[in-house]
Formats: sequence, structure tokens, C-alpha cells
Amino acid sequence: MPKIPLSSDPYPYKNNELDEHSVDPDPFRQFSAWFRNAVDSGVSEPEAMFLATTGENGITSGRVVLLKGFDPKGFVFFTNYNSRKGAEIAVNPFVAIAFHWKEIERQVRITGKVHTVSEAESDEYFSSRPLESQISAMISSQSMVIPGRKTLEEKFDEMKHMITGHELKRPANWGGFRVIPSTFEFWQARIHRLHDRIQYRLVKEKWIIERLAP
Repeated sequence: MPKIPLSSDPYPYKNNELDEHSVDPDPFRQFSAWFRNAVDSGVSEPEAMFLATTGENGITSGRVVLLKGFDPKGFVFFTNYNSRKGAEIAVNPFVAIAFHWKEIERQVRITGKVHTVSEAESDEYFSSRPLESQISAMISSQSMVIPGRKTLEEKFDEMKHMITGHELKRPANWGGFRVIPSTFEFWQARIHRLHDRIQYRLVKEKWIIERLAP
């Protein structure tokens, strides 16, 4: 296997700064400001969110999912409840999520506990999806081994033919999860790898703000 060259030179960070004395005391507002900046700066898919879950076997798995909403109640994403992440959340609801916005040299890490969103919230989001995405959610036994892609395509075509002219109902095994944070970490790249890391910890319903070593 050919060796892939990796640069040994430090990345030329712009040296923006993040200070524990000037951040918003509310981490949700701080996240909102950074997310808006990511959107306004043209970051590609700023809603792309790395999600790490751990099952009963103690093995952690990770993947990128799409953030579909956030507010002071938490961070919401949708999936098949029978998928690997759904099964792992069912036995261990504590997860980690992360956002990496390379274009603005920022990262946000969050840990917290997952709860399912209300059925009404899941129904509302499902009905807002394009028809093809609704069909995909209905026919995919997510994370399960299948014979090949042709199986998926045949199921998709069959379902699309069957439901022509009908409104689809959300399948019971598909819906939303909300991550309720207990920690946030905001990371701002700095020159010489002396990055700024500001952590928020929830202690007795109060957010404690601390600086971490890079």
C-alpha cells in the first residue's frame, strides 16, 4: 500500500480568539451565535453532527447525522429507532455529539442524555420530508445486512407505486431523538496550536464556565 504523505507544517490558523470572560453565560446562546456564523460564512453542511453512542457491549460507534433543530431543550435528530444507534441509545442513553466547522476554525463538543421527542414532533418532521425520503425511511431496515442494492431499489419502486396519490404515515420505528446537554466545549483554533477551549458544565442547574488546556 503506497504511503500517503501528510503535511508536518502547522496549519496557518487565523488566530481568532475565544475568552472565558466574554463568552455568553448561556451555552445554547453561545452555540446559536456560532452556528449562525457558520451558516453566514458559507460552511458546508454546518448541521452535520458527529454522534457517538455506546451499546451494552461497551463498544463505541460513531457516525455523522444531521441536526434538525436546537433550542434550550436540546439538539434534535431523526433516525430509525431500530438502527444500530437507536439500539445502543435504548440501552445507554448517554451520548456525545460534535460539530467541526473547518472554514471558520471552530469545533463544538457536547455530551448529554438522549430522550425521544414527542410523536407529534416526529409526525410533523416526517410529513415535511420529500416523498422519496419518506419512502426510504419506510422500506429501509437500517443497519441490517441485505442481499444487495437491488433489494432496496425494488422495495422503493414497489412502495412508490403502491402509495401514488396517498399521504404516507410515519412508521412507528422512525422518529426523533433529543440530546439534552450536560457539557459543552467550544474550541477555537489559535496559532502555535495554543487553541482556546472553553467548557460549560451543568452543576445543579447552573452552567459553570472553565478554560481547558489545548
